[in-house]
Amino acid sequence: MVAGPAAADAVSRAKRLPQLRVGLHLVLVEGDSVLGHSSLPSITGTDGRFGSNQLALGFRYFLSRHARKELTAEIRAQFDAFRATGLPLHHADCHKHMHLHPTVSRLMIDIGRNYGLRRIRIPAEPPSVLAACGTRPALSSRALYLWSHVLRSQARRAGLLTPDFVFGIAWSGHMTEPNILQLLENLPAGCSEIYFHPATHSDPVLRALMPEYQHRAEYETLLRLCPAQSHMDCSEESATPATS
Repeated sequence: MVAGPAAADAVSRAKRLPQLRVGLHLVLVEGDSVLGHSSLPSITGTDGRFGSNQLALGFRYFLSRHARKELTAEIRAQFDAFRATGLPLHHADCHKHMHLHPTVSRLMIDIGRNYGLRRIRIPAEPPSVLAACGTRPALSSRALYLWSHVLRSQARRAGLLTPDFVFGIAWSGHMTEPNILQLLENLPAGCSEIYFHPATHSDPVLRALMPEYQHRAEYETLLRLCPAQSHMDCSEESATPATS
């Protein structure tokens, strides 16, 4: 989140970890903008923040010419801000999966390729895998999985890499050791990524935005299950998991 209050600290830490693959997490809902309200009067509040009503913003991005013009400028500004950090751009996605919106996805892909974007992360949890893990997929989860195929096809037509599956929606904020172990036993064939929301402790901001998330438990799960010398990646040649 290039406009986040801790962005400079995050960049400094990332530069001390040259093997860490860092991506741009575009913020177009519930967060700070780069350009501010004076440049984005149709899509941000007076404080320069995007609102939390994702549905309302989605309709505005789709229906309003002024909103789309501002959205285009803001996406470009966020890619500019990432480039200014000097970090290699490994991938991109959107806060709260806003890139599942067709207007946002098109702009992210079209603009991102001008900044060297080669990979995007698309949430995709097969209902059969969730069921095998003991979680009955809701109708919305099934619909989201089907819709994710649209963006995946769009990305691949544009020559971008994307994992076959990305897990973290159904158990968002609860990616604890029992859940992860169960998921690992039922991973489908192909390249899978799992995302977390880890933190060493909670604070008023986290409690206000994500009151039920188990941030500390997710952090401890990562420490226990992911040795520092190992990683999973989708190779450019085969787009299948590789471990080193």
